[in-house]
Amino acid sequence: MSRVKRLIQSYSKYISVPWRDDASAAQRVIFCVYNENEERWLRAKVDEFEIVTRQAGHAWAMFDLTDTFAIWLASQRYARSYFQKPHLLSTLLPKYLAFITEEFESFLQKNDIGADSVVALQGVGTLFGFLKVKEVVDKLAPMVKGRLLVFFPGSYENNNYRLLDGYDGWNYLAVPITADKEY
Repeated sequence: MSRVKRLIQSYSKYISVPWRDDASAAQRVIFCVYNENEERWLRAKVDEFEIVTRQAGHAWAMFDLTDTFAIWLASQRYARSYFQKPHLLSTLLPKYLAFITEEFESFLQKNDIGADSVVALQGVGTLFGFLKVKEVVDKLAPMVKGRLLVFFPGSYENNNYRLLDGYDGWNYLAVPITADKEY
């Protein structure tokens, strides 16, 4: 059985357990951690995550970060200058986080997301080099009354998450789900 299939099974077992109503925003975050080399396979199977979520009695919505940087940068007044001098982007990146937050808030309202919903966050690998996943999750998690599911390409060891295994990770209170961990 593939690692992605085992990840779906682990997620299915976890999402089927009744939810606590008194969980904090950070405790309502679920990280499905997978090897970054399996990104294509996971994207091809994301519908299976939706199926098991709905079978567990929860609504499902998917927010994709993949194209947000390109959309945001193209909307900037001096976008052409940033392409010519990319080192200037660092001063503008806090506005990118604000853009993601606004888009996410609009997405939640448009899709009428309730307390029984799972909001899946796909494409977090595209944040690499621009924003830290922790910053984005910290902004978005309090907006989700149900569960925020983050598809996380990287690794998880000893409560430490590393995006794309690229640099030192961070410790986060979210529930980690991996292909190797049973629930």
